[in-house]
Amino acid sequence: MEARPWKDGKTVTYRYHPIGGRPITLGTDLDAAIAEVLRLNRQAPDSGTFGELWRLYQRTPEWADLAEGTRMDYRLCWTQLEPRFGKMAPRALTAQHCRRYLRVERADAPVRANRELAVLSNLCNVAIDTGDADINVCRHVRRNKERPRHLAPEASTLERFLSWAWARGGSAAVLSGMAEFAARTGNRRVEFRELHWPQWSEIEARLFRAKRRAGAPPVVEVLENSAELLDLRQRMLAISGANKAGPVFPAARGGAYRERAFKSAWQRLMADATDATAGPPVLLRSERFTFHDLRAYFTTEHKRQLGRLPDLHANPATTARVYDRTKVVRRSGL
Repeated sequence: MEARPWKDGKTVTYRYHPIGGRPITLGTDLDAAIAEVLRLNRQAPDSGTFGELWRLYQRTPEWADLAEGTRMDYRLCWTQLEPRFGKMAPRALTAQHCRRYLRVERADAPVRANRELAVLSNLCNVAIDTGDADINVCRHVRRNKERPRHLAPEASTLERFLSWAWARGGSAAVLSGMAEFAARTGNRRVEFRELHWPQWSEIEARLFRAKRRAGAPPVVEVLENSAELLDLRQRMLAISGANKAGPVFPAARGGAYRERAFKSAWQRLMADATDATAGPPVLLRSERFTFHDLRAYFTTEHKRQLGRLPDLHANPATTARVYDRTKVVRRSGL
C-alpha cells in the first residue's frame, strides 16, 4: 500500500499495488484503506465467513435487480442472521443448523424464518461461486408451513376505519387516503407510495407495476377514475394545497413516505384504532387487517361486482390463489 501526501501537508491518499495489476485507489481514511487491503488479500477479520459473503452479495447483479423494498427486507433478515451465522464459514453450515434455526430459534416467527433462510440460501449460492462451498445445504431443509391469509376486511369495517382515520386529520388522513386508494385500485403500496400529481389526472392515474420477470419491459398500469376515486383525488388535492406537482400522499415533513416511516405510522394508527382504554375501539381485534389485505379486498370486490378477477399479477393463478377471498359463491343450476 502506498501513501501519497498532498501539497497541503495534511491530506494523504492511499492506494494499493496488486502484483501485475493497476493501482487501486483506497481513499484518505487510513483504517479503511488497511481494512480493504486485508480484504483484498483474504485477510479481513471476517474473511471466508457469511459476513463477507453478505458484503459480496450486495455487489452482485442479482442484488442490483431486486426492488428497493426487497433489499430493505433482506437487510432486516440479515439483522437476525448475522448474530448466528455472521462469523461462520460456509463449509461449516449443516442442514441441522438450518433446521434448528427454523424450528427452535425462530419458532415464534415461522414465516419470517422462511424469508431469512432464503437470504442465507442466497449467500450459500455466492459461496459456491467463490469456491467457499460445494453445495447449498439450505435447499435440503423443508421450510415451515405457511398458511396464507384467508380473510379480507368487510366493506362496513373498512368504511368505518377510513372515516375515523380521515376525521383525525394530519398524517392519519393521508394514511386513510392511501388505504382507500389501495382498496379501490388493488395496487401494491410500493407502486403508489411515491405517486405524484402529474401522474394522476382527472381522467386516469398511470403507475408502473412493481413486479415483473427479470429482463421484461416495464408494465404501465392505466387506472380509469371512478366517481369514488375522483372524490378521493379532490380530498387529497385539498391536503396538498398549492403543491400541485408534489406527492399525492405527503408525509408530515414533506415529500413522499419512505417505506419504514409508513410501516411505523400504519402500525401506530392500527394500534390507536384497536385501543379500548378510552372507550369502545374503532376496530375489534378480530377486525384488524393489514395494509396488504386491501389488495385482497379489491380483488374480492372486483369479482363480486364484475364477475371476474382483475389483472393484478403476471400469473392469474396467483391472483386467484392469494387474493381472492370470496366467502359466498353464486352460480346457476342446470
